[in-house]
Amino acid sequence: MKLIQIAFAGLLCLAAFAGNAFAADDNTLTIQLKDGPVVIQLMPEVAPKHVAQIKALAAKGAYDNVAFHRVIDGFMAQTGDVKFGNMEKGFDPEKAGTGGSDLPDIQAEFSKVPFQRGTIGMARSQDPNSANSQFFIMFADGDFLNGQYTVVGKVVSGMEFVDKIKRGEGQNGEVSKPDRMVKVTVGKK
Repeated sequence: MKLIQIAFAGLLCLAAFAGNAFAADDNTLTIQLKDGPVVIQLMPEVAPKHVAQIKALAAKGAYDNVAFHRVIDGFMAQTGDVKFGNMEKGFDPEKAGTGGSDLPDIQAEFSKVPFQRGTIGMARSQDPNSANSQFFIMFADGDFLNGQYTVVGKVVSGMEFVDKIKRGEGQNGEVSKPDRMVKVTVGKK
């Protein structure tokens, strides 16, 4: 009987942990896609400046309706161009992916966190210190990015919705009539 009580207590603890493991806090980003919500655990301990910028942009609604302008099957889906990528306010498919936000670019915060399926990384130009508002979600592992791009978070639920994002055509993954981030929120709802 004692063994059953211990096992039951263990199951209760496990259930309580599982229920709270991905509880929304101020480092949780939720991206509503057409197929469902994607929950991201941001990593301020890894990239504090980048995470702060993403949270600031999300809090003011800058990411709402922004296109996934570059999507490469088996690699990643890129979004976050708040200047040229908003599909309701000034969307420019020719310029989408070249803009950022009104906030300053951020110095690189490279880490030892690997790029794996579901990792969120900051997009940038050739200059490692040029990340601003754009980020990408990995469809698969990408070890070749390790130490070259800033990791800001990890998808903790909804990866099945990320997998449904419309893929791009061409070598650079440009997307015609792209999917979008419908709404992006930070913290508890």
